[in-house]
Amino acid sequence: MDRLVGTVSRGVRAPIIRQGDDLVKIVVDSVLNASKSENFEVRDKDVIAVTEAVVARAQGNYAHVDNIAKDVKDKFGDDTVGVIFPILSRNRFAICLKGIAKGCRKVVLMLSYPSDEVGNHLISIDELDDKGINPWSDVLTEEKYRELFGYNKHTFTGVDYVDYYKNLIKDCGAEVEIVFANNPKTILNYTTSILTCDIHTRQRTKRILRQNGAKKVYSLDDIMTASVDGSGYNDQYGLLGSNKATEETVKLFPINCDEVVNKIQGNIKEITGKDVEVMVYGDGAFKDPVGKIWELADPVVSPAYTKGLEGTPNEVKLKYLADNDFADLSGDELKEAISKYIVEKDNKSDDLTGNMVSQGTTPRRLTDLIGSLADLTSGSGDKGTPIIYIQGYFDNYTK
Repeated sequence: MDRLVGTVSRGVRAPIIRQGDDLVKIVVDSVLNASKSENFEVRDKDVIAVTEAVVARAQGNYAHVDNIAKDVKDKFGDDTVGVIFPILSRNRFAICLKGIAKGCRKVVLMLSYPSDEVGNHLISIDELDDKGINPWSDVLTEEKYRELFGYNKHTFTGVDYVDYYKNLIKDCGAEVEIVFANNPKTILNYTTSILTCDIHTRQRTKRILRQNGAKKVYSLDDIMTASVDGSGYNDQYGLLGSNKATEETVKLFPINCDEVVNKIQGNIKEITGKDVEVMVYGDGAFKDPVGKIWELADPVVSPAYTKGLEGTPNEVKLKYLADNDFADLSGDELKEAISKYIVEKDNKSDDLTGNMVSQGTTPRRLTDLIGSLADLTSGSGDKGTPIIYIQGYFDNYTK
C-alpha cells in the first residue's frame, strides 16, 4: 500500500524541568516513552527539537536585575543613557529595562513607531497617514505623541507601553525622557552614550551611531556576556533572547547547546541504532496576519543543531511540473513521471536556485523552517510539550 502520510510533528510531554536536571536523559527517555505509548518507531532522519527554555532552565542560566544594573553601570558610569529601539514586551524586555534603569541616572527612551522591530504596534500606520506624520523623518516628543494619538493599548496585552515603560524606569529611581523616532542618529541630540536594543538590525544601528559621533555604543548582546556576582550569562548573545522569569529575574538564552544536541543524538543512536537529528529552538520565524507581530524576538531560531540540519531545501514544485512539463499526463502516468523527475534531481544533486521548477518553494534555512514548525507545535502556554518529534520532514513524493 502506498504511503499516505507525509510530515508529522508531535508534541512530546516531559516533566517540569528544574535547574540541575539531566536534560539529555529526560529528552531521550521522554521520546522513547512516547514512541512506545503512541506506537511510532524511531527512524533515521527524524528530528528531535528541544525548546531553548528548558535548556536554559536546566542550566540555571538566570540573571537578576541587580546583575544587569551592575553591568550597565560598569559600562556607562553616570552618563545619560539613550535606550533605543526596544521591543514592546512585558515578557521579553520589561525586566531587562528594569535592570538597565537601575544602573542609570537618566534614561532617554527612544521608541520606534508606529511599531517596534517585531511588529508590536504603538499606533497604526493609518493613524500616521491621518495625522500627516512621516515616521522616517518626524521626531515626536512624548507630549506631541499624546497630543496626536492619545493613549493606545496594545491589541493583545491591553498595555499602553509608553506609560508602562516610563513608570517602570521612574520606579527604578532613574529620570526618564521619551522620544519617538526611527533614525538612530536622532538619539545623538540627547546623549552620546547609547544602548541599542534592537535585535536583527543591531549591527547596522551600532555602525551608524559610531560613524556619527557616539562615544559609547553597546547593544543587548554586550550586556551579561559574563557572569556578574555569580549570575548566569551568555557570552554570545548577552540579554538577547532572554525572557521574564520573575519580577526581578530573567532567564537568559542557553549556552553550550552544541553539547546538548550532540549528546541527545548520540544516546538515541546507542539505544535505537537510528541516526536522528537534534536541534534547540526558540522563536519561530513567522508573522501573525492579525496582530502584525513577527514572532522572531530571539536572535536566532536555533542556537545549536546537529550537522544533518545544515543547509536549505532543494525542492521542486509539484504543481509546476503537473501544469507544465507533464501537462498531458494524469493518474499513474503523471505520478510516475513526477517521481522519476524527483529521483533524477536528487541523484544529480543539482542546485535548483533560480530554476522555474523550484519557484514558490521555500529557500530558507532548514533550522529556521523546522524551528518554526516546532515553535508552532509546542506553543507558548500550557501544552507541556517542550520536546517536538518530527518525522518525514526530509521525505518527498517518492518516499
